[in-house]
Amino acid sequence: MTAIVGVIGAGAWGTALAQMLSSDGRGVVLWAYESEVVAAINSEHRNPQYLPDARLSEHIRATGDLGDLAGIDTVLVVTPAQVLGKVLSGLTAPPRDLVLCSKGIEAGTGRLMNEAARAAAPGSGIAVLSGPTFAHEVAAGLPTAVTLACEGGHAQWERLAPVIARPAFRPYFSDDVTGAEVGGSIKNVLAIACGVVDGLRLGQNARAALIARGYAEMLRFGEALGAQPVTLAGLCGLGDLVLTCSSTSSRNFSLGKALGEGRSAAELMADRTTVAEGAHTAPVLAEMAKQRGIAMPITAAVTAILAGASPRDVVAQLLARPLTAEQGA
Repeated sequence: MTAIVGVIGAGAWGTALAQMLSSDGRGVVLWAYESEVVAAINSEHRNPQYLPDARLSEHIRATGDLGDLAGIDTVLVVTPAQVLGKVLSGLTAPPRDLVLCSKGIEAGTGRLMNEAARAAAPGSGIAVLSGPTFAHEVAAGLPTAVTLACEGGHAQWERLAPVIARPAFRPYFSDDVTGAEVGGSIKNVLAIACGVVDGLRLGQNARAALIARGYAEMLRFGEALGAQPVTLAGLCGLGDLVLTCSSTSSRNFSLGKALGEGRSAAELMADRTTVAEGAHTAPVLAEMAKQRGIAMPITAAVTAILAGASPRDVVAQLLARPLTAEQGA
């Protein structure tokens, strides 16, 4: 009998992963914070709040009780990054493997998600799933490739790959958990920046330059934390960066676009049903970079805009920076 998989978090991405995992008839237990989401998934096989266009598999069972995940060996964690540790601390029986699918850095502590998960569920093996993944495409069964970074190396990969892989969902092995997390966190901040460029109508040249210079920031920060550059050149770094910085399907890009068009961060964040993780990550990332002496001017610019600075003024300041060599600066 095919083992049941657990998913914690029934936002768009968590629901899409549950749908993908159930596509071979596997049972999926999906934990949701909102009781109305639990009710809709179980009675209507839909998640109208977060993924309204997807008809969900009958193999998905939603629950609001973390205790229902007890005894499940593999659990994917797809909560907002800022509450991941708190939610995981509520597990009555941590699973053998936690696969972290949330992207961000914890405010107040500067912890990556693997560090927060390890503190909350010290008995579980940690893996990170990250890459260029729009939820609605995964739910629709469109081809997707991701990085699956396993702290337990090939032994953990051999357990998890058959559980997660599907014909249209292809994981690639890595043992660089830090690199996978850094790529997924920083690309959200850079997507806000690209959205600002789009909102200000600064053109495609500017966006391409920002992606390239943002990728340089990702490399500098990642290497300072011990990430492997080859990881950041892959699906969970450059691949995710290109996707997220190029489409209004990205929550972070859409937030940046609205900021560039003149709306305030406070208004936008209060009005959003779903979470743009880059808005929470940017100030934490900027402070970590400052403490470590890592040059991250785009990250600092996004942080300033989120704090209320004029997008046009911030862009002007970026363009006025001293001229320098492309590599190493």
